[in-house]
Amino acid sequence: MRKKFYFTTAIDYSNDVIHIGHAYQKVVADVIVRYHRLLGREVFFLTGVDEHGAKVQRAAEDNNLDPKIFVDRISTENQKQLTALGVAPDRFIRTTDKDHIKTVQNFWLKVKERGDIYLADFEGWYCEGCEEYKTEGDLVDGRCPYHPEMKIKRLQEKNYFFRWSKYENFLKKYINAHRDFIQPESCRAEMLSFLGQGLNDISISRQNVSWGIPVPGDSQQTIYVWFDALINYLTGAPQGFWPADLHLLGKDNARWHALLWPAMLKSAGYTLPKTVYSHGFLSLNGQKISKSLGNIIRPQELVDKFTTDGGRYLLVGCKNLADDGDISWQKMTNTYNADLANGLGNLVARLSKLCQLSKLKFVIKVPDFSQVAVGEYRQKMEDYHLNEALGFIWEKIKAVDRYLNQKKPWEIKDKTLLRDNLRKAVTRVLEIAVLLTPFFPQTSEKIKKIFTGRGVIPCSPLFLRMKK
Repeated sequence: MRKKFYFTTAIDYSNDVIHIGHAYQKVVADVIVRYHRLLGREVFFLTGVDEHGAKVQRAAEDNNLDPKIFVDRISTENQKQLTALGVAPDRFIRTTDKDHIKTVQNFWLKVKERGDIYLADFEGWYCEGCEEYKTEGDLVDGRCPYHPEMKIKRLQEKNYFFRWSKYENFLKKYINAHRDFIQPESCRAEMLSFLGQGLNDISISRQNVSWGIPVPGDSQQTIYVWFDALINYLTGAPQGFWPADLHLLGKDNARWHALLWPAMLKSAGYTLPKTVYSHGFLSLNGQKISKSLGNIIRPQELVDKFTTDGGRYLLVGCKNLADDGDISWQKMTNTYNADLANGLGNLVARLSKLCQLSKLKFVIKVPDFSQVAVGEYRQKMEDYHLNEALGFIWEKIKAVDRYLNQKKPWEIKDKTLLRDNLRKAVTRVLEIAVLLTPFFPQTSEKIKKIFTGRGVIPCSPLFLRMKK
């Protein structure tokens, strides 16, 4: 029986339309999903939006809109932004979806039946930007390190608590026994360090936030947005796909996915996901991408300048998944010109021109993905080292350029020798096109069409050179 693969991303807060920092994660996930599908694996890809909580309620009020109308607009626009970058999830889940609300309330009841929910007084720090409770150790100069522009709140209210502390030893043993559960290794070490400080029970309801899922049996409380949002992975899992093979998320969300979520699942009686991968941040001109700083780039803006596949390349190839990375319009323009316009684009144009001038006809079959996605390339893709996989492909592009420069087909008079040399170059370019398919779905098809007809067809530029 063919193995089912279930991949998810974090779901984005609906207080504003997503920017390229959010889109980076979704494009990475889309590349991983396409890779597995090309190998014939049955894959389900889930992404979506987190629509409840105080931050979203505040944003709706600031726009003088009912919260549901507000999140409807954000959801629609987010999907358009992702589509512009070729991101194609099997489901775009919303936490206001009826099946999700039902799943959350049923999950709550399972945890409560286990004796892991109780009512008590809560007093502590809360960051509305993260929608997270903070300890003193989490704060830097009395502020959340991820939202230093926002004043941290001190909450005091009666809430329902989850017995997180009950699962401290379970989490330690599980993480130590399953090396692949938390990736990268730096995040795994950080989570074990946090556990070493001891877990406290966590409030999982809010008393003064009306925009949320009501606590079963207590209409005066709504379910804490994180307890609600994490369960989307269960809601969105088709029959036979749970547990998830990969939860992909930003490093600011690691603690909730790597420590709270598995404790919740254990309490409710579910199998834990295979891997929780916490990726690094993307910054712009050395600054955090932030609405308050006014340095946001929307995915559509990226596509308008660099095309869909160009935007995908610039995002996925800009850094190692585990690390932080910085981009700028100038850096992206330079990379686009060097790698796409002058690199891949120039090679395809050059080779197609040589084939046409030769007036020779030969038919070359496009190889299957499984035939060429082997060795170093496959290992890098399986390990989520996507930018290194792109680097591997680009070495192949350079190798074909060197081959043409060495053989100089434009000087060859012997037709048999010329045909052999051109066939070898076209074969290698088609292999490159196949390897690029998860990253460049549109461009890959264009390259295949250029070189696989009865004759090589004229080639318009794949990537137009940009002015600096």
